[in-house]
Amino acid sequence: MRLMLKLKASKDFVYDQKYYHKAAGVIYSLLKDSPLDTLHDSKSYKFFCFSNIFPLPKNQNGELEFSVKKGSEMNWLISSPSTLFIRILEEKLKEKKEINIGEMSFYLESVKSFELKIPKRNLKLVSATPIIIRIPERNYDIYNIPKEFRKKRYVYWRKVYSLEAFIKQIEDNLRKKYEKFYGTKIELDNIFEIFCFKKEVVSYVTLEGRDRMMVGSIWEFHFTHLTEEQRKILKFGVDCGFGERNSLGFGFINVISQKHI
Repeated sequence: MRLMLKLKASKDFVYDQKYYHKAAGVIYSLLKDSPLDTLHDSKSYKFFCFSNIFPLPKNQNGELEFSVKKGSEMNWLISSPSTLFIRILEEKLKEKKEINIGEMSFYLESVKSFELKIPKRNLKLVSATPIIIRIPERNYDIYNIPKEFRKKRYVYWRKVYSLEAFIKQIEDNLRKKYEKFYGTKIELDNIFEIFCFKKEVVSYVTLEGRDRMMVGSIWEFHFTHLTEEQRKILKFGVDCGFGERNSLGFGFINVISQKHI
């Protein structure tokens, strides 16, 4: 499920490009005194994701402006396969009139929950935020990670590494999350069909008081025909996010040319 928040800037501000942990903090604060109030402390998957705050204003040349004016209308999407999670947030948000994400202040104009439909054929998925994939140290030889790029514990997937590494890690990650959430095994051999790499993105996230660099990538995923099992798995992935660090807003996925149901 998804929540669509319609926002209006309550003052002039500079768009915070390191909003990730602040936006996550807003969500965790809404879960306080609810059945999910311990989610923040969980060491397991959080099973939610969120979009960036969009759209950014543009200048006369069509270039993005990071200065947001009072009254600017913007949107924020939050997604999760957990109906309980979405319902709790929806009820809490209906009681709020303002939202502050760091120094970005908004009036909350409306909030609405909806489902996205995964069609049986001709599906296109687009990553609206970077997909984070880490290759663990134990797999360096398997994926032929060049010696000069190897680091302790893991490296972030980059375009210079094999596509096989990205495919294997993103499928394994989705399988693990799905099986943890539903308590059932995925029998499907291949979840994805066609991958289209768009660009590599470097993001800086504040964690434990320190700015940390994360390397992600933007993708399109195309499917010609989908089985029922494939649709269910992809619906789950769209709701909880692809790749890692979903609870910081990474791996948020949009379904293109599909209507809300």
